Amino acid sequence: MTLDRFERERSSSWQALEAALGKARGKPERLGAAGVLELGGLYRAAAADLALARRLFPGDPLTGRLEALVVRARATVYADVGGRPSPLAFISRGYWRLVRERRLARGVAATLFIGATAFALIWGILDPDGAAGLVPGVFIDGADPPRGDRGLTSSQSAAFSSQIFTNNIHVTFLSFAAGLLFAVGGAFLLVYNGLIFGAVLGVAAAHGNLDQVLRLVVAHGVLELSCIVVAAAAGLQMGWALVSPGPLTRPAALAVQARPAMAVVLGTAPWLVVAGLVEGYVSPAGWGGAGPYIVGLALGLAFWSLIAVRGRRT
Repeated sequence: MTLDRFERERSSSWQALEAALGKARGKPERLGAAGVLELGGLYRAAAADLALARRLFPGDPLTGRLEALVVRARATVYADVGGRPSPLAFISRGYWRLVRERRLARGVAATLFIGATAFALIWGILDPDGAAGLVPGVFIDGADPPRGDRGLTSSQSAAFSSQIFTNNIHVTFLSFAAGLLFAVGGAFLLVYNGLIFGAVLGVAAAHGNLDQVLRLVVAHGVLELSCIVVAAAAGLQMGWALVSPGPLTRPAALAVQARPAMAVVLGTAPWLVVAGLVEGYVSPAGWGGAGPYIVGLALGLAFWSLIAVRGRRT
């Protein structure tokens, strides 16, 4: 069979499937009983056509377009199989599975952020004056208190902690959105904010203020940085779908990744609320000893343990 004959004989069925999908808009019940049966038949026929096209015309653009159509149709045909997951099911297991599935993207996001932080930390220790030029003005008093000061006052400490928290919230959502810039935007934001964070720590260490800075940020910061990595990984995965869409068109590849990526961001939001509560009640309390470190590490351990345990597919 030639490509022209294949397309000529089967295109009317594909167009009918396209029309049915447009009418259903992701919900097959909109088609009525007869329409659902017709949709199922058109989908099965298109899937069979795709199998034939992959065998006879594996490198032709028609095969890629047909595959994108079948992927869209499958999502609609099986939209209600097993019922829609409840919010409780998503919170208890669905979210953690989505996060766990993005191992490679999480690894890339963590490497970019931690690598940039480590570089700027060393730079800040060795050349605090140079690294201080990278630190935004709102953070500079925390990293390098004015000469003659022994440290931050209680009000300054609360303001510094709040600024770190607000910045991390902003970075979490911006890193996700920037991933749409073919993953480059998200990668840039991770590196840039890792440099700022590392520079703050390095300059603080050079001026003997590291312990105070850590006490102000570690209780809520470990969880916040975990949220940044998770949300940025979702953005990077969407961006990579635009860079390497495979056999799908770029819009179709993006559509496949967009819904689970948005679910990851929505599932991460409550953890940012938890971090906000810690920032509001624990960080400004001025706990001595290992208190802030215990809280920060416990929250971080809880978050990543849930990914490891609840994210497993049983």
